[in-house]
Amino acid sequence: MKLSNTLTLPCGAVLNNRIAKAAMTEGLADPLGRPTPELQRLYAIWSDGGAGLHISGNIHIDADHLERPGNVFFDGHPDAEMMAALQFWTKAATRNGNHFWAQISHAGRQTMRAINPRPKAPSAVKLGLPGGQFGTPVALTEDEILNLIGRFGQAALHCKNGGFTGVQIHAAHGYLISQFLSPRSNQRTDRWGGSLVNRARFLMFTINTVRTLVGPEFPISVKLNSADFQRGGFAFEDSLQVARWLQDAGVDLIEISGGTYEQPKLLGLEGMEEEEAQNVADTTLSREAYFVDFAQAMKAELKIPLMVTGGFRSASAMEQALRNGGADVIGLARPLCVMPEAPKRLLGGMAMLPKVENQLKLLPEWLSSLRKIKMVRSVEGFATQYWFYSQIYALGRTGRTAPDMTVFAALREVESYQKDWLKASRTARA
Repeated sequence: MKLSNTLTLPCGAVLNNRIAKAAMTEGLADPLGRPTPELQRLYAIWSDGGAGLHISGNIHIDADHLERPGNVFFDGHPDAEMMAALQFWTKAATRNGNHFWAQISHAGRQTMRAINPRPKAPSAVKLGLPGGQFGTPVALTEDEILNLIGRFGQAALHCKNGGFTGVQIHAAHGYLISQFLSPRSNQRTDRWGGSLVNRARFLMFTINTVRTLVGPEFPISVKLNSADFQRGGFAFEDSLQVARWLQDAGVDLIEISGGTYEQPKLLGLEGMEEEEAQNVADTTLSREAYFVDFAQAMKAELKIPLMVTGGFRSASAMEQALRNGGADVIGLARPLCVMPEAPKRLLGGMAMLPKVENQLKLLPEWLSSLRKIKMVRSVEGFATQYWFYSQIYALGRTGRTAPDMTVFAALREVESYQKDWLKASRTARA
């Protein structure tokens, strides 16, 4: 199995190779949540880079529940200007014949306090993080839940009409649907909580609604946690069962990921609590790719194509994962922030992608001893993530990366930009 092989999805759509640009939050929408020329430029560059599939960053169904300032969002029915912006964006993002799928999401309790101090969530369970950046959520009512399911469906239809070639429903990383799936964050006693069947009801109703609206030939993907890696949370056995239900429901691709804001496994970072071990056999390949063992265990019981993102850098590991059944699609994220043509290089024989995060540090060397403290390591890890945000900004604004930017400078840039965007958005929506 080669990275250059095509993949035919259950709906009949064909990916022209096995490399995907995984979803990365861009933060480049205008204050009304519309795609901008910066997003067009960014995705045109990535389209030129050669991946067969591109997945957008979070496109939210509720302007009051963004993952971060600068997200694209639908605030009610999109007007003509919004639809035109979507079409310009998708035309640029598919100019080399690749797929471009919309990642549709709702942040739930992981909405920052600066956006919404009282966000809606399955239950009134606050994030267990220090710093006060997230408020105590308000439990959704039955009517609100049904309304949100409908909004996921409508957003998928709007994205199809806007030129996207597929959608991905975000049910991972501790966002709203992931919150419903986890017994830690979902403490409901009605038909939306308790048993796994009930906790998965929101996701399964959403998939059914989306499929009804977009039709049988339009690709639907789900991003699903292999586990939350938290004690008492969504575990691998739960994930495998949900994946079976998704396969039976006609989903075309599942992207396997893991973790939440409280346990940021997706970023390779430590959480504030000890990681909960899962009953999955380790392989040497997992030293490079975070979630490949979970995908391999799932592939033993499923026929649905699986995508794995997180940690892949060597072409040999990627092709080994394809050969061994650890993945059908290889997702790349951070490497494309510094080398947007990385897929084309891999397909041309490049053996190893850069792993620049190993050189990115927030603390100067004379304070390096502080890294012994778990919270300090965590803060530095999240600050490093802002450096990649800045690279996305640079690609969208200028068409070039900014490799000489320091982590501290990136942190200041992103925080300043997000503060200004929030102010502009409140004014524009008033």
